[in-house]
Amino acid sequence: MTIKSLSTKAHRRIKRIAILTALASLPFAAQPFEDFRQSHAFLLNASPSLPNWAFWLDKHMPIKRGGLIFFEPRPSTILSAQFGSSPQLFGKYELGMPGDIVTHKGKDVLINGKFVARTKSETRLGLKLTKGPAGAIPDGCYYAGSAHKDGFDSRYADIGFVCGAQILGSGRAIL
Repeated sequence: MTIKSLSTKAHRRIKRIAILTALASLPFAAQPFEDFRQSHAFLLNASPSLPNWAFWLDKHMPIKRGGLIFFEPRPSTILSAQFGSSPQLFGKYELGMPGDIVTHKGKDVLINGKFVARTKSETRLGLKLTKGPAGAIPDGCYYAGSAHKDGFDSRYADIGFVCGAQILGSGRAIL
């Protein structure tokens, strides 16, 4: 045997060990990717109520005033008529935190005395809209809204305060 053939054999052996080690470690490497996939999502916006069309959802990002909150609204007749029967994921701005006070003055909605939205009496399809909740926002709940004049959000009873299991997480606009 020559020195060259020994080094080739050693090289092959090292390469084989490296490949087997990499294959054996795949289950350990896959778990962090799976954890990330379970807690994050790329979302596309089909509504004009938010100015962006792509968002990044992070289920562990804390909800903060002015940030984006993603949630599943409670089923309602208006929701089905406007958006179809399959559940819709909503993304809105977090405008009211637990303990904030929501009031209605005519068609205006105020949070802690500051104007946040104006209500309408009916949808673009002619369905009657009912004003959303007023009073202190309960613990674990939020007022989710948008600046869009036709935003279907917490200003209406069919959405109301967004609470607990409805909330999927926070996010940020990326496009």
